[in-house]
Amino acid sequence: MSVIGAFIMPHPPVIIPSVGKGEEKRVEKTVRAYRKAAREIAQLKPETIVVTSPHAVLYADYLHISPGAGASGDFRQFGSQEGPVSFSYDTQFVEALTQEAKRMRIPAGTFGERNPSVDHGTLVPLTFVNGEYRGYRLVRCSISGLDPLTHYNFGRCIARAAEKLNRRTVMIASGDLSHKLKEDGPYGFAAEGPQFDRQVTEAMKTGDFLRFLTFDSAFCEAAAECGLRSFMILAGVFDGVAVEPEFLSYEGPFGVGYAVCGFRPKGPDESRRFGPKYLEWKRGAMKKQRENEDVYVRLARLSLETWVRTGRRAALPDDLPPELTGRRAGVFVSLHKDGALRGCIGTILPVQGSVADEIVRNAISAGTHDPRFEPVREEELPDLVYSVDVLGAPAPISSMNELDPRRYGVIVRSGDRCGLLLPDLPGVDTPRRQVEIALRKADIRLDEAFRMERFEAVRHT
Repeated sequence: MSVIGAFIMPHPPVIIPSVGKGEEKRVEKTVRAYRKAAREIAQLKPETIVVTSPHAVLYADYLHISPGAGASGDFRQFGSQEGPVSFSYDTQFVEALTQEAKRMRIPAGTFGERNPSVDHGTLVPLTFVNGEYRGYRLVRCSISGLDPLTHYNFGRCIARAAEKLNRRTVMIASGDLSHKLKEDGPYGFAAEGPQFDRQVTEAMKTGDFLRFLTFDSAFCEAAAECGLRSFMILAGVFDGVAVEPEFLSYEGPFGVGYAVCGFRPKGPDESRRFGPKYLEWKRGAMKKQRENEDVYVRLARLSLETWVRTGRRAALPDDLPPELTGRRAGVFVSLHKDGALRGCIGTILPVQGSVADEIVRNAISAGTHDPRFEPVREEELPDLVYSVDVLGAPAPISSMNELDPRRYGVIVRSGDRCGLLLPDLPGVDTPRRQVEIALRKADIRLDEAFRMERFEAVRHT
């Protein structure tokens, strides 16, 4: 016996009456869908429920599985006065899942738990399940900052652990959709918000799990989505399996998208092995990316790849245009891998003889000397996406009102501490947010005295 059903469920605490205090009536579609899903879970009679939650212990490079015999949680942080709810963990399943992850070389396990309390991403769906059924033990997992294929393969591990133990298992992929659906919502509006919700709910309705893996990361960040990596894990649970989707509801009255969808396995289907299909898609996307790189980015790629492979600095190509060889400027080189930052180093003012030399120096530094990351390995080089920002001269400003995060970058200074944030970054849509991030990078408090400068930049991709 393996996974006998799976459900995508949102986790708005307001849906819980003791929290919503009447506001839950504004999400009545979601409430009805939740109750129907809970009844279906009760009919399945799972021995184990596996929940993946964006609000469990979160690491950039590790998928956390909650350890121990059990844990409890409540909604007191959201204003509820109700007491905690306790859950028993399926420790045998946790051990089997950890071993499967180890066998597939996925960084996952039970180490590093900071807070054992059950998070609201898990509590909200299980509150509805508990209203219909309690004959299960829980396995609680996090998502991570790792790439889509790792999340998909972790889902495969869940399915294998269930099969190995002969457990009747239901999976719940907890996750909201976009948080930017309305101007008067808690996170404001972005055009990408409703676009993301339309696309991801269509993927749910059709069982198009490959779509979960291939969303553009910048698009997702602009939409401020929450649950996509949970959905990737669900997709992996049904690797090589046909599914019957049952789309139950979608709404977003508070400016955050909530969708409920169930999936029943229908038998083997080799055409639904999405891991190889994702790798094929990724190779095509990277090939297209490289074909469209301009001369600035090609030079950055050449510089880092030559250094990593040979330990020597690349010679400048003979055909570089004068704009690269005949002028000086500050340059930032940024590296991304699978949508996540992999390194970023730059110079505010030029320190080399030309923009070209600046790019060579900073591309190598971004890949090998960014203190936030391990040096780039040779096997990673084909997966890197580069961008090069050529900076204009910074000018002092006296107020955040003189900033526009789409047009200007910002530099903050206090004594010998300095922080810089480039313009036009996903998720940075207000001057205050821009300044706060720059201050944090410089280890300057918001209540300290500091100076600001703004600059324009030309981004090359």
